[in-house]
Amino acid sequence: MNPRASLETLACVGASDLEREEALQIQQSLLPAETLRGPSFELAYRFSPFAEVGGDFADFFLLPTGEVGLCVGDVVGKGLTAAMYAALVSGTLRGIHKTGRDTASVLAFLNDRLLLRPVAGRYSATLYALFDPLARRLTFSNAGLPYPLLASASGCAPLGEGGLPAGLFPGASYDLHSVELAPGDAVLFATDGLHELRDRHDRDFSWEHLARIWQHCRPKPAEDALDCLLEEAGRFTDGGSAPHDDITAVALKVLG
Repeated sequence: MNPRASLETLACVGASDLEREEALQIQQSLLPAETLRGPSFELAYRFSPFAEVGGDFADFFLLPTGEVGLCVGDVVGKGLTAAMYAALVSGTLRGIHKTGRDTASVLAFLNDRLLLRPVAGRYSATLYALFDPLARRLTFSNAGLPYPLLASASGCAPLGEGGLPAGLFPGASYDLHSVELAPGDAVLFATDGLHELRDRHDRDFSWEHLARIWQHCRPKPAEDALDCLLEEAGRFTDGGSAPHDDITAVALKVLG
């Protein structure tokens, strides 16, 4: 059977309750099992799909080098077919991160891999990062995801620059960004479902509003900081339009 045809068939005729439940279980298996903690850091996430399953993904893991790998992604589309493509992208990343490549090379390699067997109309905004707990250094490359937000004692500001989504254009290259963090810093990685929230007056959940909230939530542990963020986002949208995209957020908290 043609895999591409199978995707289109599922999209057209819908999936049974059993298929949706199995798809949900597969997607949950691709997410981190729990908060990741070390002596100098915490990593936590929140995932809220628009439908039963979604096209966002997130992962973080310890590497043999002692560094921590982190990836967040948002594939184009929603629902079951987007979730299937997200599983492909996430699985490809899992196979690459063990090679010791830098983050820019990982995203360039991911782009090439996805274009070897392209799926029409599918691509993925993806961010891949490495955190060195000893040096407290965060290195990352960004393929079209919203900029990470760093909340520190001096304020809250976006990090790095964007880039072309993976799986869209041959030969795409990516910049390498690096920042040294301090105890108490909190970095937010989020998909655009969070940024696209709207209130009852149809106003965007702006970068300025998000930065103020993340700075307010910064002193809390990673799990509590994300709960704080999403609670404030819920207050913002109270009476406004319901979320129309998946929302995924990952918090990196640097400990003293």
